Amino acid sequence: MKVSTQGNKKLAALLSEVNGDEELQQLWEAANINAVRRLGMSDHGPVHIQIVANACVKILRLLVAAGVEPSVVSEHGLTEEDAEVLVVLAASLHDVGMAVHRDNHENISLMLSYPKARQLLANLYDEPNLTTIVSEVLHAIIAHRWDVQPLSLEAGVLKVADALDMTQGRSRIPFEAGEVNIHSVSAQAIEEVRIEKGEELPVRVDILLNNSAGIFQVDELLKRKLANSTLAPYVEVVAHLESEKERKILDIHKF
Repeated sequence: MKVSTQGNKKLAALLSEVNGDEELQQLWEAANINAVRRLGMSDHGPVHIQIVANACVKILRLLVAAGVEPSVVSEHGLTEEDAEVLVVLAASLHDVGMAVHRDNHENISLMLSYPKARQLLANLYDEPNLTTIVSEVLHAIIAHRWDVQPLSLEAGVLKVADALDMTQGRSRIPFEAGEVNIHSVSAQAIEEVRIEKGEELPVRVDILLNNSAGIFQVDELLKRKLANSTLAPYVEVVAHLESEKERKILDIHKF
């Protein structure tokens, strides 16, 4: 897994641990077999993890640049670098429960992630900070489910980043492979998702569509996750058709 560290030595050390962990790599592969081969869903393996981890870091850095404090900074006295470690580790572990089953996979991920998170962080943190980071990672994992309220900024970052893996065929909304309906059409309608500095808010999510059916993805997935997250006051979403000059602004950030 590759993530821009921008001089964050703890994040670089975490990535080294993650990339050298054969057990974690195999959990990703097993999760993907359940998702793709057995259930006909979109990828939930290493590619998904890479996309979500990088989206987490991009969003978090834009928030910090705008003066928004991560929860581990404001509430635990840790640093912005620690917040980056937190969201990347949470991204790395959030779907490992899929290796067991899709149903209730968030709770299964909690069980698998507790010992793995402590193992991966053992050389980076001493107590009590080790337990603090692990607890916050677990909170982010359970809160990435759309109907669970995140209580930290970092958990909101993971929740939204997970939803942004929606480019062609990579929808987080399950649909039956081979069927032509709003789910399958909309899943192919997202050409590109860009995370940028916002004009009015700290973060802008710019979504390029090849078909107006892609709005279904935005409404049913991103809108509800963003609305039920700590990021709602900080993120603006713009969706536009590649064949049109006008841009449709979706005021998701008002929810």
